[in-house]
Amino acid sequence: MSPRVLILCTHNSARSQMAEALTREAARKAGLDLEVHSAGTESTHVKDDARTVIAELGLSLDGHTSKTLFDVPDRQNFDYVVTVCDSAAEACPVYPGKTERRHYPFVDPSGGGLDRWRAVRDQLRTQFEAFVLALKNGQPVPDSYPDSPQITVA
Repeated sequence: MSPRVLILCTHNSARSQMAEALTREAARKAGLDLEVHSAGTESTHVKDDARTVIAELGLSLDGHTSKTLFDVPDRQNFDYVVTVCDSAAEACPVYPGKTERRHYPFVDPSGGGLDRWRAVRDQLRTQFEAFVLALKNGQPVPDSYPDSPQITVA
């Protein structure tokens, strides 16, 4: 059975959507069978800037919609739940003992220019590639972002 990963953010409109696509791509490249979902504590819509900066990497968010935990299949059965914003980390529900939780806080790129979106996308890619590599190698997944979790791009 493939490991199941849930990436959780507040609105499931930017960071968690990009992280889902980047994690799937990292798993595909690593030859790792991984089931990846994203959700929010609230749902809104997937932001156009997220679609734009993901497309720059040759990936797509077409077909992605903003969803809540209630929209995710088998929502209580994940091997890993990763929150990518502080608000989601605080609102994250309790998961059974087998679920490992990680919190990787990333700046919300909303309201910033494309340079800010690209910086957050690139940090997400670094983090989730390290996450996938650890899973592939049977190592513990990182407890935190390997570099600085905050960006300063305006």
